[in-house]
Amino acid sequence: MYTYIAPCHFGLEAVLKREIWDLGYDIIKVEDGKVFFEGDAEAGVRANVFLRTAERVLLQVGSFKAVTWDELFEGTKALPWEDFLPVDARFWVAKAASIKSALFSPTDIQTVMKKAVVERLKSRYHLNIFPESGAAYPIRVVIMKDEVTAAIDLSGDSLHKRGYRKLVSKAPITETLAAALLLLTPWKAGRILVDPFCGSGTFPIEAALMAANIAPGMNRSFAAESWKNLFPETLWADAKEEAQDLVQMPQDCDIQGYDLDGEIIKAARENARAAGVEDLIHFQQRDVSLLSHPKKYGFIITNPPYGERLEEKAALPALYRTFGERLKALDTWSAYMITAYKDAERDMDRKAAKNRKIYNGMMKTYFYEFPGPKPPRRKPEGEI
Repeated sequence: MYTYIAPCHFGLEAVLKREIWDLGYDIIKVEDGKVFFEGDAEAGVRANVFLRTAERVLLQVGSFKAVTWDELFEGTKALPWEDFLPVDARFWVAKAASIKSALFSPTDIQTVMKKAVVERLKSRYHLNIFPESGAAYPIRVVIMKDEVTAAIDLSGDSLHKRGYRKLVSKAPITETLAAALLLLTPWKAGRILVDPFCGSGTFPIEAALMAANIAPGMNRSFAAESWKNLFPETLWADAKEEAQDLVQMPQDCDIQGYDLDGEIIKAARENARAAGVEDLIHFQQRDVSLLSHPKKYGFIITNPPYGERLEEKAALPALYRTFGERLKALDTWSAYMITAYKDAERDMDRKAAKNRKIYNGMMKTYFYEFPGPKPPRRKPEGEI
């Protein structure tokens, strides 16, 4: 059994925790931006293939306390690296982060830990020089309040890189964040979903992937696929076969994406095609002032412009005012919006039922929830 660490966006740990639980694995603990869980080798493989909201999956090597460079060196050297790194492993400390700790220089942390790992492996493999000609094992370390946690990165490229988004808009939302926000709402496959500021299509595409039960990692590769000592090829083949068997294209999908920029709409269609869900989404060049829908009880889930540049900021009050007016016309609909624009509620003339603070990278954003009325319960067939 291994301990895995799944990082995620700050504020969305509960969503990832539920995903891991649904995959069938036990949660060890939850910290800011991280969920720790336990499982066998298959768990690490399936987590990479199936988790929609994790940024990556890490295999924990160990943890210890260090407030001096000597303690960092000796603590790192004491960890069982030979259980994870074969003799020909190509390894390096790919990233080091330090928060509220005595040791705070990332480059120095990386250098000291690399030397310590080498010294540990020298004593175990009885070599002075390592070929580093084999598979890549990127090491990641976080020092939080002097507690060092060392892990190896199974994912390689971040899990938000599903493989479908070749073209992006100016301020794209990541796939993992879009998926997490969708999972925070009551939207389910079969319900109407519209994104009036869809950009390169991330919200509609992630919704369509959920509607078709397409695993986000089904069509990409991972660093740990070459770690034959830990994760045999058969585990990856089995997980991807499981993912393929679970795909079920829905017949009643109503997902739409609008944007004022015609070139961006073309990019969104290309991205949807690459994701295999182009038949499930209707993209259209349309201004938010034309937002409407003939049916009731739909969902709007969107990422409107924030106004990154000064000339864009001037247009925001009118844009959010128009959006608010169109929402009033859709009086049975629910709306969910992530934005860094602080005057969104004022300009929309609407108070959110809930406002959740979420960090999108280093940017503080707010996820506003405007739930509409619940649709009437459908009577079972035969009931009068």
